[in-house]
Amino acid sequence: MTVRRVPIGTVNVDAITEAQVVHRVRDTWQDGGWILTANVDIVRAISRDRDLVQLASTATMTVADGMPLVWAGRIAGEDIPERVTGCSLLFTLTDAAARDGQSVFILGGSPGVPERAAAALQARSPGLRIAGTAAPAVGFDSSPDALQAVIDSVVLAQPNLVLIGMGFPKQELMIRRLRSVLPNAWYIGCGAAIPMASGDSRRAPEAMQRLGLEWLHRLVHEPRRLARRYLRDDLPFAISLLAGAAVRRVLK
Repeated sequence: MTVRRVPIGTVNVDAITEAQVVHRVRDTWQDGGWILTANVDIVRAISRDRDLVQLASTATMTVADGMPLVWAGRIAGEDIPERVTGCSLLFTLTDAAARDGQSVFILGGSPGVPERAAAALQARSPGLRIAGTAAPAVGFDSSPDALQAVIDSVVLAQPNLVLIGMGFPKQELMIRRLRSVLPNAWYIGCGAAIPMASGDSRRAPEAMQRLGLEWLHRLVHEPRRLARRYLRDDLPFAISLLAGAAVRRVLK
């Protein structure tokens, strides 16, 4: 399947639907790969760091996990068919894994969260095989021994799909490490999707998702943690992305 890649800032986003993402993964369980779920915050972070630009370029698929990216593509005349979120892919990919007899490892979240997410996903997709779960302590990646212990636990489990919820870029850096020793698995950095799957947090209503206002839902529920990031950093950057897309359209 040939998919167009649409430049959005310093990231090339695949013009792909969620169904096509799942189909591609199901066709290549044996090959492995990784999915970058790019939103405004992630694109902004990548635009400021050459190492992250290089890291993002190695993704097997990059999906638009944020309506501003979809809008930017459309404004530039490069249609991105839909928003594809890590929160949604967590369910559709684990459902595909259950149907195909593939196993899943859930990595990230507070203690108990990965286990609750695993139970919820198994209830939703009967037959889903959970290869393992882990909730590493904060700062584990700064300790070589703790980091290696996490890597070893995933490799020993030999999963076909690894869900990692640690936030960007920690989860993507972990994916790079794991792919070097377990290359034939599929990986997705899914941020806050694991606690959402476990029921520890709630996703925005569908109407807000369709309008591109999921960020507002999260801001209302976590103002102290997210206000600075969303309002001071991400909102101006999103506006610049849309303006840049308009300029590209005019210059075509």
